[in-house]
Amino acid sequence: MQKSNKSIAGYHLLMILSSVDGEFAPEEGMLVQQYLADEFPFKMDLDNELEVIALLQPEEWKGHFEFHAQCFFDDSTEQERLNFIQFAKTLIKADNIVTDEEHTFYTLLKNLWKI
Repeated sequence: MQKSNKSIAGYHLLMILSSVDGEFAPEEGMLVQQYLADEFPFKMDLDNELEVIALLQPEEWKGHFEFHAQCFFDDSTEQERLNFIQFAKTLIKADNIVTDEEHTFYTLLKNLWKI
C-alpha cells in the first residue's frame, strides 16, 4: 500500500470506523463530510479512496486501519492526534449506538497512538 498523507489517512480511518458495525448511519456521514470540509477546503476527488475502502473485505479492515493509523501518526502532531481521537469518538457515538466493533477499532487507534 502506498503511504497516505494525514488528511487522506484520516478519511480512511473515519470511513472504517463508521462502517465496521455494518451500517453507515446518516449522522456518521454528516461528520465525515464535516471532516472533509475542514481538511480539504478545496474540491478533492476522493472516488479512488472510497473505492479502495469499499472493496475491502471485513477481514482486511484491521490491517488497512492500522496502516492508515501509522500514516496519520507519521504526519501529525500529538495535538492533531488528540483532536482526531475526540472527533472519532464523536463519530462512533453519532447514531447513539456504539457497537463492540466500533469500540474495538476506536480502542485500537488509541493504543496504536499510545493515547
